[in-house]
Amino acid sequence: MIKKVLSYKMPQNLIFLVNVMALLLLYFYKDGFDKFILTSGILLTFIIYISNFMLLKTSSGDHYIFLIMTMLVSIGIIMIYRINPSYGFRQITWFGIGIITFFLFYTVTKNIRGLEKWTKVYVVLSMALFLSTLIFGVRIKGAINWIKIGGLSFQPAEIIKILFVFFLASYYVDREKMNHPYIFLGVVYGYIGFLFIQRDLGTAMIFYFVFITILYVFEEERKLIYYNLGGAVIIGVLSYFLVNHVRVRVITWIDPWRYIDNKGYQITQSLFAIGSGGFFGTGIGLGHPEFIPEVHTDFIFSAICEEMGIFGGIGVILLFLIFLYRGFKIALNQQHQFFKIVAIGMTAMLGFQAFIIIAGVIKMIPLTGVTLPFVSYGGSSLVSSFAALGILQVASEDIYLEQEEENG
Repeated sequence: MIKKVLSYKMPQNLIFLVNVMALLLLYFYKDGFDKFILTSGILLTFIIYISNFMLLKTSSGDHYIFLIMTMLVSIGIIMIYRINPSYGFRQITWFGIGIITFFLFYTVTKNIRGLEKWTKVYVVLSMALFLSTLIFGVRIKGAINWIKIGGLSFQPAEIIKILFVFFLASYYVDREKMNHPYIFLGVVYGYIGFLFIQRDLGTAMIFYFVFITILYVFEEERKLIYYNLGGAVIIGVLSYFLVNHVRVRVITWIDPWRYIDNKGYQITQSLFAIGSGGFFGTGIGLGHPEFIPEVHTDFIFSAICEEMGIFGGIGVILLFLIFLYRGFKIALNQQHQFFKIVAIGMTAMLGFQAFIIIAGVIKMIPLTGVTLPFVSYGGSSLVSSFAALGILQVASEDIYLEQEEENG
């Protein structure tokens, strides 16, 4: 038993090795192994081992998606801790809360029957959260997408993402009873419209891409796909001319060097950081990620590339690609239509979010303010991502056969 636990073939041990190496690098960087580093390292390793052990005992589904996300969280915490130790310790705390959320959503989703019949519930809850954000929300970095209660703050849009995927899945399961495609499209663009009002353009893009993905796979009336793609182009062009916030993002994307002293400062510093890291990186603690504003949230990928190298950045991208492969494989193998669509939606949501922010910080597309899932600092994003992962874990199990056995 002990030999099996300590085997190099156990993926958890590879993650443990990465964390030990990171602690040693932090030791040399901090020039002293203080108790804070030791406590953080032990707590992180303990959470990883216990959560993986619990998953093996409770779920018969895919165990690799959880391992992939655990590795991404480890890389993120290492980088966040190097930037700001107090943020790093807080992120470990959020990681623990995220694990609890994962098992909570896994248990609830697995045991509640008839989720595909709650279409109106998902819409009503989503609109209530949107209205709450508009009424009680505070403006941060130009977007009204945070609600503060006492000392705590959270983004309702992170909860709405999950409700949105459930809404899309429930519509296509019960489409014969709800054959109103234009009402359906009106609701979808209602979601996106609220996000535009809040100026949360990054999240609006995620919603649209998830919608188009599910529409492309499950919509029988192919004309609707072309209409929506054409409509998106028209909305994009109008947004550029009518919304100053969008125009600034596009102009800064086209030529950030012209505005290096103000609007283009973030993206140019990001490119400097990625370029200075080279293939192998400067080493943890030897770069200057602090030159990039909001480096621990929106620009964490730039910091990883600077200190862990382009190869480190490629490693993060490959982890997301493996996750996408596993997620779509889960959808293909799932016999229950609702969970098939949910698996595609949750996978696409996390995949598009990763693409939007990574492509933004390397100047492939205009930059939008979203976080890199499981890697960036932030409680709302991390907890909601683990909630989505818990739902995907349910979809990885053979729900159809389990329900047949219960009904038989």
